[in-house]
Amino acid sequence: MSLTAASHSLSELILLAGAISGSIDLFAALTFAATRGTPPKRVLQAISSAMIGPDAFSRSSTVPLGLGLHYLIAFTVASTYVVASRYIAMLTEHPVLSGILFGVAVHLVMTFVVLPLSALKRPFSMTFFLGQLMIHMFCVGLPTALVVKHFS
Repeated sequence: MSLTAASHSLSELILLAGAISGSIDLFAALTFAATRGTPPKRVLQAISSAMIGPDAFSRSSTVPLGLGLHYLIAFTVASTYVVASRYIAMLTEHPVLSGILFGVAVHLVMTFVVLPLSALKRPFSMTFFLGQLMIHMFCVGLPTALVVKHFS
């Protein structure tokens, strides 16, 4: 894959946007968690617990699962934006606004659809909600949109 601003296949854009936004998102989430005294291992176990429940916190083997699930979600999110950008011109014409709004949409879907359907049961916290909103806007939506704009 050449990193020039030429036309790229959908799969190349998905891989690039997913890897970049997934890595930025993970770094931001780990940093946000650290400010609250939560170690990185616990963050990845929390991601795993969405699939396997509270037992995820008692096993170190769930850390790689959490990492894999995190990137699976990142590539799914990137796929959505990349494919949509082929049909909705605004997504590439106005990447900053589109990316931030996409990050808000991702956050709302994660908060009110994905998490309630998961095995992770967490009480609502406005601090956590707002922190995750900022992360999704500026560390998921915006980088995804900028990668798609640049490499489309």
